[in-house]
Amino acid sequence: MLVPVESKLIEINKAQAFPITLAWSRLEGRPRSNKFDRALKAEVRDALWMLTKQWQMGEFAGDDAGSPVTCKISTSTATVNKYQAGSQPVQPFDKEVPFEALVEQRPLPFSTLEQDISLDLRLVMGRRWIQLLKNKGVLAATRQFFLDHYGIQQPIPDESGATICAHAEVWQQFAAVAGRMVDGARLYADFTAATHYYNLPDFPLPADTGTFDEIEATFTAWYKDLFYQPADAANNAWQPQQLEYQFAIAAGTPAGEKVMHAEEYYHGHLDWYNVDINRNVPALDQLPGNPAPPPPVVNTQSMIPAPVVFDGMPNTRWWAFEDGKTNFSYITPDTTDLAKLLLVEFGLVYANDWYLIPYRLPVGSLTTIKGLTVTNSFGETFWIEAAGRGDDNDWQRWNMFSLKVDSDTPVAADTDLLLLPSVAKIQEGKPTEEIVLIRDEMANMVWAVETVVPLPSGYSKRGAETAGEFHGFLQKLVTDAVGPVVTPAPVTDGDEAARIRYQVMNTIPENWIPFVPAHTAGSHQEVQLQRAAMPRILEGDTAKPDKIRPRTALLQPGLKDKLPYFIQEAEVPRAGVRVTQSFQRTRWTDGRVFVWYGVRKTTGRGEGSSGLGFDRIVDRPVEK
Repeated sequence: MLVPVESKLIEINKAQAFPITLAWSRLEGRPRSNKFDRALKAEVRDALWMLTKQWQMGEFAGDDAGSPVTCKISTSTATVNKYQAGSQPVQPFDKEVPFEALVEQRPLPFSTLEQDISLDLRLVMGRRWIQLLKNKGVLAATRQFFLDHYGIQQPIPDESGATICAHAEVWQQFAAVAGRMVDGARLYADFTAATHYYNLPDFPLPADTGTFDEIEATFTAWYKDLFYQPADAANNAWQPQQLEYQFAIAAGTPAGEKVMHAEEYYHGHLDWYNVDINRNVPALDQLPGNPAPPPPVVNTQSMIPAPVVFDGMPNTRWWAFEDGKTNFSYITPDTTDLAKLLLVEFGLVYANDWYLIPYRLPVGSLTTIKGLTVTNSFGETFWIEAAGRGDDNDWQRWNMFSLKVDSDTPVAADTDLLLLPSVAKIQEGKPTEEIVLIRDEMANMVWAVETVVPLPSGYSKRGAETAGEFHGFLQKLVTDAVGPVVTPAPVTDGDEAARIRYQVMNTIPENWIPFVPAHTAGSHQEVQLQRAAMPRILEGDTAKPDKIRPRTALLQPGLKDKLPYFIQEAEVPRAGVRVTQSFQRTRWTDGRVFVWYGVRKTTGRGEGSSGLGFDRIVDRPVEK
């Protein structure tokens, strides 16, 4: 008798003799013909439902909107021709230089209050000078002369050389090149001195200085090409009292000169949003020689608008799909992310309603759009006005790339377009100086903590470590001079078992520089922060304590001339301020490389406490 296969499998599974896995093949439909015409028609079976949904969404309310076909634009372009750094003299605006380098440039730090620094740069400049002398064949006759007059000196391990000898690695570097290498920075400073080096009586060559003038010209051109810095050390836009850059530019428009200024720039990238129009200043001072400003260029041009296209935008074609790399559904903006919400709305709702008109403008210019007309596909011509027109104080107006107007009286909004010669990317080196301004509510003052301090070798070190080494070296000098400090015998007055003692004042690290509140001149209510100093207490030193001076150039304004230094109180919020100084590098449009020394300011990390205290009762260890 024949047994069905299905029954046999059921019996085997019940007996559990061995497991059996059942599998089925996938069923696929077989087309009856090779024609796909009907399938590609995408027929709609319920057209009435589709019409009702369109009526429900308001798609039947047509507005007879045509697509732009042609447009005509008329502009007036004025050249920015004046630049003023802070309150310094006005100079011509150089658009062949990155604007960040022009504004942020500061003189290289070759010296501080007590000591010459940047040994690495001095050695590089000195080596270049020796190479130029060798190329001209005058090295053998003048090498010893330059070593005697401009050579690196051996540091003396006393108070005068404490900034070098207090740090072992710095002392080693100076000792390794002392008497062997030329100080290029000191030699470069002698080029403009009254007594030139080849006018000295012991100069070994005759009075024919043509060769050395040529060497100096080559050396100067090489140095200026290597580092971009102001010709005058004081002619820079950094304002120490505000801890930010301030500058002004001007352009000659048909209505007169237009002045634009930046009062709070410290971000590291310059663009139109850093500059405001200053209506309170009618014009900047005249340029040297009083040259006439270049006249504005009027241009009229006809163009064809092109629709805006971006990845991920809704595609209107039936068999085309959007780019999956841009997925707007993955965006999860917060309720306060207005810019992100506007971007999503633009991409999903109004993506096909925007058109682009390419228009080329020169850098370093201020452009006024005199008129714009658009002709659509119905042959209608429309006059387009700026969306941001109206009163400048009207917060409901919508605008982009427009400048804010600073004026004492209500004025109309300015819709001019400013195009600055800025760069897209800047390489920033490690900070050579760093200070952190923090508020100390317990001491009722502000502390400027030098967290990174430049060393004379050209490298930098942590401020706390540098302060400890410097104080320890000075303490060693005092100890070697007067001998070890002898602890006086305890007084047996019956209170020798007391576990507390009175302390007049405790000490803090030397890299903490105090700023105390001081009244602003002419005001009894406004307060500013004035740089102060802590005394340097050395055990066994009978002389009057010296004042601790800052070692960073950011905190040394006015010290050389014995002038006070003030910081506006509003510049140090409760969160604190972090200010750094470092080298910046970028490549310009013509391939040139610009390297300059600039400052950055960022927000701090909150309040702090130095632990400074007066009239304290402290514990005293009791000997058993």
